[in-house]
Amino acid sequence: MAHEVVQKVAEIAPQLAATAEETERLGRLTDESVKLMREAGVMRLLQPTDFGGYAAHPRDFAEAVMAVAAHCGSTGWVCGVGGVHPWEMALMDRKLQEEVWGANPDTWIASPYAPQGVATPTDGGYILRGRWNFSSGTDHCDWIFLGALVGDADGKPAQPMKGLHVVLPRKDYTIVDESWDVIGLCGTGSKDIIVDGAFIPEYRTIDSMEVAEGEIAAERAGRADTVYRLPFWAMFPLGITSAVIGIAEGALAAHLAYQRPRVSAMGTAIKDDPYVLSAIGEAAAEIQSSRIQLIDGISRLYDLADSGKEITFADRAMQRRNQVRCAWRAVAAVDEIFARSGGNAVRRQNVMQRFWRDAHVGLQHAIHAPGGIYHATALTAMGIEPEGMLRALI
Repeated sequence: MAHEVVQKVAEIAPQLAATAEETERLGRLTDESVKLMREAGVMRLLQPTDFGGYAAHPRDFAEAVMAVAAHCGSTGWVCGVGGVHPWEMALMDRKLQEEVWGANPDTWIASPYAPQGVATPTDGGYILRGRWNFSSGTDHCDWIFLGALVGDADGKPAQPMKGLHVVLPRKDYTIVDESWDVIGLCGTGSKDIIVDGAFIPEYRTIDSMEVAEGEIAAERAGRADTVYRLPFWAMFPLGITSAVIGIAEGALAAHLAYQRPRVSAMGTAIKDDPYVLSAIGEAAAEIQSSRIQLIDGISRLYDLADSGKEITFADRAMQRRNQVRCAWRAVAAVDEIFARSGGNAVRRQNVMQRFWRDAHVGLQHAIHAPGGIYHATALTAMGIEPEGMLRALI
């Protein structure tokens, strides 16, 4: 049975779809979209129960993100990215969790995690400077996770390099308003962030490698729920790829609605065109396969953690390989049906072109880059341990 949040998303689908065009025009989520997501509880699925969340199975989170993205790609993307942040916040110091959620459990948290800043040690914490790209949904968030490298006395990355995830309140960073001008996922408002000398207390930081391993951070935070013992590089990509698959599902639904009464320029009713129908059937199977494989993969990792078994690097690599492939397969399927939708599909009033653009921009995210992930997984399948950068993002 679908999680209650997924059911709520299904109920508000018409209102959500109605906001999509304005969301794109504004370059951020509409106030109505944000209100709908708060009421449905999508962002609280991975939030701990002691702070008003569900601590849900990651499968439920993935299905909720897909359901949102099928009606508005930008809103689905923001939920997929931002919805993972409560999961990591659960691994942080309880003092910080109280600061973030104590007064309002519906507080949203932004990111990005790329280490585009330097955190220089000082008494009691760090001084942070840097500029970060791609802070999805940041206009609607009161706190932010940022990736940073620990600095030396000169403010340069120290050697050997050590990565941190640091957390800042809204007053300590600047959103660059004109920094999001793109061709797809326009409504995500994934703007640049600037930090110029903010002090980060030690308790608002976490070692990025501890989060990547999963079990270490969960034990330190005293979190017993299975979901918090999963590795970061399984959870963070899950939300993003779920959004891409949901966008593909939305594209398929829009394509079917558009093609049902359509007659081609040659006078053939599309419902009687065996070539187009064959392409639709194949694309639908590919998109459904992507959904099933993504959910199966994260469920397998969850089952390992739930049974107390180790999640090995090989397990993580295989999940990442399959997750990447799910995204590419789904977007390729969108291409197949879009190419058979005729010239009118590119008109702005046809929602298919928005789904098509959103799908391709979603594929541009770093977690969908296949080369290193496929390489590392092939090595592990041969019993060879990947080294160096081949272990990155896994």
